[in-house]
Amino acid sequence: MIKLQHHPITDSDYVAACRARLDEDGALVLKGFFSSDVVSAILAESTGRDHEAFFASTTHNVWLTEPDRSLPPEHIFNRQIVSTKGLLADDQLDQGSALRAVYDDADFRDFIAAVVDVDAVYPYADALSSINVHFHRDGEELGWHFDNSSFAVTALIQAPEDGGVFEYVTDLRDAEADDQNFVGVEDAVLNGRGVETLEFAAGDLVLFRGRNSMHRVTPSRGDRTRVLVVFAFNTEPGIGLSDSAKQTFYGRL
Repeated sequence: MIKLQHHPITDSDYVAACRARLDEDGALVLKGFFSSDVVSAILAESTGRDHEAFFASTTHNVWLTEPDRSLPPEHIFNRQIVSTKGLLADDQLDQGSALRAVYDDADFRDFIAAVVDVDAVYPYADALSSINVHFHRDGEELGWHFDNSSFAVTALIQAPEDGGVFEYVTDLRDAEADDQNFVGVEDAVLNGRGVETLEFAAGDLVLFRGRNSMHRVTPSRGDRTRVLVVFAFNTEPGIGLSDSAKQTFYGRL
């Protein structure tokens, strides 16, 4: 399923090179990581299942938190951003899915852990969150935000006809020091200052550190739906999403 001749995920030198690139850039795109057969199989599993997905159009601030009533409504912390997408949760995927085979593979997990420089990665303890398939139809987008987690692992399965571009601003804040950089965030959101584009195609594996780097996906355009897989991991065992988060993301518990 993985093109090991190009991506030898058990080779220590290759792993070290990937870790260095992620540390340097905050993003790592592994071109052609998955074979075309696997991409086709995953797309076939997902095609025609839009009606099963939970579609939601929500507003949120860049920090994915509740507004701060002590700040003016026009403050960047209170500015509302639109996100619209459909989502298939883990429990909607077949047990024999190629996605599950990749996610559960010990070598793949060890590779992810080594590249993000943690001891190990673990699945979510709830039945919804570990593997998700995201759909963005014409006009749907993922608004500007910071991630709560320290890293994200995704794979594009199908690009839209146009749009659906991943944009980001590196190290815009320092969450660990509680430096939110309101001025910089506002300048990026309103004026596009510092915005870069991350290019990747179907079959590429992407690791991204989004806790301090603000990012978004621009609206998809055309009849072809953008399909993206999210492999979600924790750095500790036994952790699941809160009920409020599950209700928001999946529309159910």
